[in-house]
Amino acid sequence: MKTNDSNTTSKVKQETFKQRLLRKLYPTIRKIGKKGKNGVVIANPDKTSPKNSFYNLKLTLKTGTVIDFSDYKGKKVLLVNTASDCGYTGQYKELQTLHEKFGKTLQIIAFPSNDFANQEKGDDEKIAQFCTINYGVTFPVAPKGCVTPKTNQQPIFKWLSSKGLNGWNDHEPDWNFSKYLVDENGILTHYFGPSVSPLEDGFLKEIAL
Repeated sequence: MKTNDSNTTSKVKQETFKQRLLRKLYPTIRKIGKKGKNGVVIANPDKTSPKNSFYNLKLTLKTGTVIDFSDYKGKKVLLVNTASDCGYTGQYKELQTLHEKFGKTLQIIAFPSNDFANQEKGDDEKIAQFCTINYGVTFPVAPKGCVTPKTNQQPIFKWLSSKGLNGWNDHEPDWNFSKYLVDENGILTHYFGPSVSPLEDGFLKEIAL
């Protein structure tokens, strides 16, 4: 019994009062955000191919595991910049649901970043614990880094938001939980703003195609 109480206390401590409040407010925040830039969806209807192959990119996780994006040929890849103290943090649960449903055909990778309003202040270990304990995340979480156009911008986000690399899109993340979808052939097909839920019909349609 003591062990269970201890585990419960540990879980509660992983989420602050602010984080619990934002989790409850998420549906309202998303609804309001859909009316502005955070609800934007940008598509690549002509399937313009990248100038630099997506499959040349690699990512090293905190564990030392190297993700070679060429291993994802034949699979869709969803790349999302995330944060623990954001009104959209509740999307971690939705992304995990998406992962469990489409894991065989879709790879999701989270990229924690402190670029927007200092909403990701924790280190990699704290972020990983937060994601696992509060949202049961089992998809890869990259080391914390920069996702906006700066000198230290992560290479994958430089590719995602540079027309000269991906072939057509210059749109950088508008806020935390911006989502970029790459298809089975390494073509960037969509940008979904933070207010676009990973579980809404329009999004699921693109995942299931």
